[in-house]
Amino acid sequence: MADRQRVVIAGAGFAGFTAARRLSRLAKGAIEIVLVNPTDYFLYLPLLPEVAAGVLDPRKVAIPLSGNLPGVRHLLAAVDRVDADARRVECTDAEGNRRELRYDRLLLAVGSVNKLLPIPGVAEHAHGFRSIAEALYLRDHLIRQIELADASDDPKEREARCTFVVVGAGYTGTEVAAQGQLLTRDAKRRRPGLRDQPDRWLLVDKAPRILPELDERLSRTAHRTLVGRGLDIRPGITVSEATADGVKLSDGEFVPTRSLIWCVGVRPDPLVESLGLPTERGRLLVDEYLSVPGRPEIFACGDAAAVPDLTRPGEYTAMTAQHATRQGTRAADNIAASYGRKERRPYRHGDLGFVVDLGGAKAAANPLGVPLSGLAAKAVTRGYHLLAVPGGRTRIAGNWLLDAVLPRQTVQLDLVRGSAVPLDSTTPERPHAQDG
Repeated sequence: MADRQRVVIAGAGFAGFTAARRLSRLAKGAIEIVLVNPTDYFLYLPLLPEVAAGVLDPRKVAIPLSGNLPGVRHLLAAVDRVDADARRVECTDAEGNRRELRYDRLLLAVGSVNKLLPIPGVAEHAHGFRSIAEALYLRDHLIRQIELADASDDPKEREARCTFVVVGAGYTGTEVAAQGQLLTRDAKRRRPGLRDQPDRWLLVDKAPRILPELDERLSRTAHRTLVGRGLDIRPGITVSEATADGVKLSDGEFVPTRSLIWCVGVRPDPLVESLGLPTERGRLLVDEYLSVPGRPEIFACGDAAAVPDLTRPGEYTAMTAQHATRQGTRAADNIAASYGRKERRPYRHGDLGFVVDLGGAKAAANPLGVPLSGLAAKAVTRGYHLLAVPGGRTRIAGNWLLDAVLPRQTVQLDLVRGSAVPLDSTTPERPHAQDG
């Protein structure tokens, strides 16, 4: 077995996890598959806002790699460098030890990190939302602000602690604001001292409307639902400065707050730029077969790859979980084809529709282009997630059922400090790790 070809997959997000599972089924042990990832689980990101809101236990969205990827060897490490000429990957394991790994084929699926903008104070005072650690920190932080507001006799401090600003009104930001508002209202309702203290949630975005990725009709539905619940939505507005006492908006208004949640989007993992290979806005350029031109042994997919969109000539596929999952499957097939086990085929996929959970019984969805809202959209949204998540469906459904019939536990566990998940971290999934 020592002479088996080795395929190294960097990253176990939607693209990497799907590719590893697919390739293992195709190879049937004929090749060695090594999956390099800094955690021992695949994170189902779309349900992370429900973790922050206390609806789901964090373990429900963390799908273990062991048991779900038979025939795949997992290396608990983060890739630091790729030597394309020597066909070698350099990485650091969970205890800080350096490792080198030779490969015959390499699939880069390292994903993305928080997008940073050069706005004064944001890196110091805002927190992102890309990992379980960040979700747990946010949940504790929101509950803490309500508790501290209740303990304060200063009206201005109480108002600031009951004010929450979310920057970015795409999927993540909209869902975080929707779920977060329900959590803080629940926490405030249990404190008689805050009965007359309003809670204020601001959702700001420089785009002209929320959820710009969605059909305009669905965007209006989501906007109407959230405004009706009391959210203050500010399209065309963003943050121009952040301080310890609040944020200054681009229209000049200063909003006193202790909570700035950064959901403006993502950027490709910085590892991609370090490869010295052609990129497009930080994403590794690949052809329609997901291989790097001139480097047939290197493949890339997901957020780290600029994949030609054959349904929209001249454009690249969007950085979505839907594309990442299907690209992972196609990449695995094309890697198998390089060993004569499949036929090489280009990646082509049109969007099947999108779902957005607005908390409670509210959602917006357009499966196969059919616009839905209310309970119908909620059913489709949860049904989609149960079909898409690769494991733990019964546990997730059980959590949803319990949340529907039992009061939510609004306690802070104080497991993750804010200093452990800074906005500029490239490893928010490992709060104990230090960026090199």
